[in-house]
Amino acid sequence: MDLGKRKFLQQLGVLTAGASLVPLSQAGIKLSPERREGSEDKRYGMLIDLRRCVGCQSCTVSCTIENQTPQGQFRTTVNQYQVAIKGQEGITNVLLPRLCNHCDEPPCVPVCPVQATFQRKDGIVVIDNERCVGCAYCVQACPYDARFINHSTQTADKCTFCAHRLEVGLLPACVESCVGGARIIGDMKDPHSTISKMIREHEHELKVLKPESGTLPQVFYLGLDDAFVQPLVGQGQPALWQEVHS
Repeated sequence: MDLGKRKFLQQLGVLTAGASLVPLSQAGIKLSPERREGSEDKRYGMLIDLRRCVGCQSCTVSCTIENQTPQGQFRTTVNQYQVAIKGQEGITNVLLPRLCNHCDEPPCVPVCPVQATFQRKDGIVVIDNERCVGCAYCVQACPYDARFINHSTQTADKCTFCAHRLEVGLLPACVESCVGGARIIGDMKDPHSTISKMIREHEHELKVLKPESGTLPQVFYLGLDDAFVQPLVGQGQPALWQEVHS
């Protein structure tokens, strides 16, 4: 795609998405994260309340507009699965928002041969696109399929919690646009933050994806049924699940 056509489509996306979702890139704020380390006084995490998610894909659209990902490539999306529990009749539809988990032990970091992928002091895992050589080692290392090689830049790409927005006091695009308020992001070191309060309140109900991987994900799910989680974490096969493709 030539630059002129790409710019036209970007502007069209801004107009159709509404004024509240105008990308910060249009305001002169650089999207690709520089090697800023963040503050060690903070530790960002996200809690996704599936009881509030309606699968509208507003998060997917706003993220695509904000971060200007190529057509067909997404930093976050909401997958729909059908779960059939063995021994029971009927099928349950499960909505699962997916994104980078910004793990405490990110496997993508040590495999990068040029140290383009690194973890900030605030826990956010980012990519230095000026250093990345597009080898895709990090893509293969991620157990959550949260990374991809950007077709336009030929470098690794993924969710960054919209670090460029957090740094200026704004919410990530996906959080801002969530119509059900299902996505909560915040500083987990701050006991008064909304996410800290929810983690304390729902401590025994929260789940993470693939806990057996040892990555210590910092994206938590509230309301995710065990019948869906258990096949993902390798605890036998109590349920059958498959992704629904539209």
